[in-house]
Amino acid sequence: MTNSPEVATKIDMASMPVQLPTFPAEPVAARARFFNSGNAFNVKLPAVPAAAFREEAARALVATTTALLACDQSEVIDTPFPATTPLMLARYATIAPKDTLATDFAATGVIWYVIRGSGTTRAGAEVFDWAAGDVFLTPGGPDTSLASGLEGAVLWLVSNEPQLAFDHLVPAQGPAAAVETAHYPATEIARQLQRVVDAAQNDTTSGIALIFSSARQEASRNIMPSLTLSLNTVPAREHQRAHRHNSAAITLILKGESAYSMVGGLRCDWSPFATLVTPATEPHSHHNESDERAMFLIVQDGGLHYHARTMGFAFLEATGVAE
Repeated sequence: MTNSPEVATKIDMASMPVQLPTFPAEPVAARARFFNSGNAFNVKLPAVPAAAFREEAARALVATTTALLACDQSEVIDTPFPATTPLMLARYATIAPKDTLATDFAATGVIWYVIRGSGTTRAGAEVFDWAAGDVFLTPGGPDTSLASGLEGAVLWLVSNEPQLAFDHLVPAQGPAAAVETAHYPATEIARQLQRVVDAAQNDTTSGIALIFSSARQEASRNIMPSLTLSLNTVPAREHQRAHRHNSAAITLILKGESAYSMVGGLRCDWSPFATLVTPATEPHSHHNESDERAMFLIVQDGGLHYHARTMGFAFLEATGVAE
């Protein structure tokens, strides 16, 4: 009786550890690493949760000192840098009366909304005044400062710092900067929004919203190369029909006493100046049960998805009535 040959047990590709160079001839070759089609794509990253930053908003509204309060989910989503979503970071800025907030954000640009108070911004050689309800855009870097008036100020800001931190990038400065300073006064925002409200809609309209851009970004219709900003509204007793998209969204609630959002099947009630996070691809809708128009600002990393042709916007309701 003869013994049958042993059958070698092969390791599954997905279980293989990283493959190292066998005989590297120099240090640069020793740095090479190899994976395979079984284990290269099974990295499990923590999901970005839907979130509501209400405590940070409440603290900002009663603060008496100059400070920055981050809406930081870095521990939850496992990033080594502060982040609200993998590519965006939202904060509240509080400025004491007659004080100055100097900033040095490693970001392409920073989107600001004035919740309360008034003041003056210096961005490089440009100087302008702002007041409650204004929006403005500044380049990243060390050349921006905000000085408040007699009553102090509270602002909300969103940057793409996580995007640059992920790639260890430093933003360009001066004339080489990707964004230019732009100011959107509250009176002009109201005027332009009314033109949108008065316009007709069709079945492809994704709600009633004013989209912010600038002279430099006009061709892309974004406010920054990677970020989009919109002032969205929901009429009284109506809702924005359910939809999804591949961009993450960070929302600041401006007005909506009896309003809420549905995100991934869960209800999130609105509260004044809270910051809400809608994860990428999650089905969501916005509902207004009051007798007044609801208002909310939304920043998305939509510029990247528009450029990559991956926005993936889709309605999940045929009309304003859920199926």
